[in-house]
Amino acid sequence: MELIQKNPDLSAYLAADDVIDHRHPLVRETAAELAKGAADSYAYARAAYEYVRDTVPHSADSGDLRVTWRASDVLARRTGICHAKAHALTALLRAEDIPTALCYQRLTHDAGTGWCVHGLIAVRFHGAWHRQDPRGNKPGVDAQFSLDGERLAFHPDVESNEMDYPVLFDVPHPAVLAALRDAPDRPYLWEHLPDSLPS
Repeated sequence: MELIQKNPDLSAYLAADDVIDHRHPLVRETAAELAKGAADSYAYARAAYEYVRDTVPHSADSGDLRVTWRASDVLARRTGICHAKAHALTALLRAEDIPTALCYQRLTHDAGTGWCVHGLIAVRFHGAWHRQDPRGNKPGVDAQFSLDGERLAFHPDVESNEMDYPVLFDVPHPAVLAALRDAPDRPYLWEHLPDSLPS
């Protein structure tokens, strides 16, 4: 699949805003700590990925009912769904000047009764984008940081109307962000996450 930059300006994929708030002190401190042990930007990107994947539990796995969406809040509260974790990882990578995009998949819902939009990221190295999924591993999910072939949490089944969206966003998709911001808790969010991205 060919990945498509929604914004042709690569610098947009380094920007900060109120969601990807990589100028926040906690994001900066976390990035600086991770950078201490990294020999280069690739090693830093792997460390940041593993940090978000492994130390911020996916709220559905942990049973946490809180909803986070701002990168600094995800890191502070140590909880979030896939989208929130993608925001946190994006902020940590952009904090170290690594272009990072938000991207999405349409997957069958856990109950098998519908679909949901799943969030992940793409990082730019060697002139190309590489998708990574910091959702968090569990039985049946073994996502790894890789620039040599994707090792994502999920692989869409086209026969079930699942799909990869090829567009790389410099900011969170408005439909996803609205669902996160409006949700008082995770059960409400589960009922109101978009099941597809409007074209």
